[in-house]
Amino acid sequence: MSSAPRCLVRGSINVDEFFHVKDIVRPGETISSSSLSKRSGGKGANQAVAVAKAGGAVSLVGAIGPDGDSVKDNIAQFGVDVQGIELVQEPTGRAIIQLTEGGENSIILFKGANHATLAAPTTSSFEPYTHMLLQNEIPFETTLEYLSMSKHSQRPITVTYNPSPMPTPAQISGEIRWDCIDWLVVNEGEARELLAAFTDAPPPDITRLSLTTDEPLPKLLATQLQPYLDLLSQFASSPLFKYVNIACTLGPLGVLAHLPFVDGGCVLFEPGARVDVVVDTTGAGDCWTGYLVAGLMRIDESHARASVEAELSVQEARSLLKESNVAAALCVAKNGAMESFPDRTAVITP
Repeated sequence: MSSAPRCLVRGSINVDEFFHVKDIVRPGETISSSSLSKRSGGKGANQAVAVAKAGGAVSLVGAIGPDGDSVKDNIAQFGVDVQGIELVQEPTGRAIIQLTEGGENSIILFKGANHATLAAPTTSSFEPYTHMLLQNEIPFETTLEYLSMSKHSQRPITVTYNPSPMPTPAQISGEIRWDCIDWLVVNEGEARELLAAFTDAPPPDITRLSLTTDEPLPKLLATQLQPYLDLLSQFASSPLFKYVNIACTLGPLGVLAHLPFVDGGCVLFEPGARVDVVVDTTGAGDCWTGYLVAGLMRIDESHARASVEAELSVQEARSLLKESNVAAALCVAKNGAMESFPDRTAVITP
């Protein structure tokens, strides 16, 4: 059994169809697009590519249809092990994406082959892996199977879960094995939906933020960030989330993270990296998440080489969050999803 860190991504694989528009279409409106482009995508594929571009060894398990060979080849070109991608009869999943000149997007998903029935995971399925990354563009039952089986692996697996698209309130509160999850990655809207499924108390009133670069950080922390701190405190007070590391991404503002095992338990804020011009935000969250997981893999390998059994330090945690922020910022400055993800050399270069 290899001791080198390796990540298993069980997730979706799509063909992304981009319709370039001036503005997102409104209900009842018909508009024309200035151009159409097709690229490889899907949250599972995107996050696997992000792990690879960040320097991590990663395997993707998923499904494509007869029309998906080029997608599989493209994913492999980024350094992802694609032996776990199965060919099924359903057409490959699709994402229909409206993309504005300002980089905003609106997405419609067609599940296609992503919801095909594949072989259930067994304990041997996890033997090569130290980390696992899951999302919600595959059957919910499959996500539950992988969460449950990961705890029967012969060695510990660090599980990161990005619950997007969001499960139903009943699934959130009654079916997900939160005790199997080490890292939860959500944006502010997803965080509110998760909390709403567990408590009758209204979450803090949050208005989406826009960062002004000339505003002093202490003032930001005291005003704009306070509702998010309140939100994380509600997570921390829940028995289900008490031992889960929670990273709440805040778009250009940065990220807030509740880390129960860092420095005896702490909340860290890492400001977003500067973006001069936003071209396309598609896949930015996937880029962020993949970089986080690859960073965790590097830290685990470093600890193993030093024969040290230790939790994350504050310095290591800040470095993780900062690098993920920089990667996502570089991503939104280019068109596309996985094609726009930066190599780690670009992220760590001053």
